[in-house]
Amino acid sequence: MVKEQAVPAEWSPAKRRQKDVEARWTKKHGKSYFGYKLSVSVDRRHKLIRAIKVSNASEADTRHLVDMLDRSNSSRDFWADRGYHNKPRERWLRLIGWRPRIQHKGQAGRPVGEHGKARNRRIASPRARVEHVFASLSQMGGKMIRSIELARAEFGLTLKSAVYNLKRMASLLETA
Repeated sequence: MVKEQAVPAEWSPAKRRQKDVEARWTKKHGKSYFGYKLSVSVDRRHKLIRAIKVSNASEADTRHLVDMLDRSNSSRDFWADRGYHNKPRERWLRLIGWRPRIQHKGQAGRPVGEHGKARNRRIASPRARVEHVFASLSQMGGKMIRSIELARAEFGLTLKSAVYNLKRMASLLETA
């Protein structure tokens, strides 16, 4: 019943507090995870987190695309991994004034050609700066948070992101 987000009526209030009916299962690289996921928009130049979105683990990252677009970003480049590749999505991004820098992925029987591989390499280098943010979050306990309910997970991950930004600002001011 928990899978349908329905709480059985016979559960006591104490038992209900122990069950997270908002969290979901997902599988990544053959390993199953239960909980929530963090989507992040990062300033490429300074490696600061611009925006975050916390959702249950089974939601696709692409559902948060609009939340990750920061209108104050003067660059207007949208860097993303292969999971975001989709011609209508790229067309839509261009239509609203963004330059999609999305890596292309091969399909069954049609691998990415040499031109596509070279393009993916050009995109991978700037995208690597975002991975530094995830590495720092990992040093602070990762994107994992032990809590029940989406609101608590969002609060914890927002605090973790704010701490990361404070540490990053201190580092930027130190080198300036």
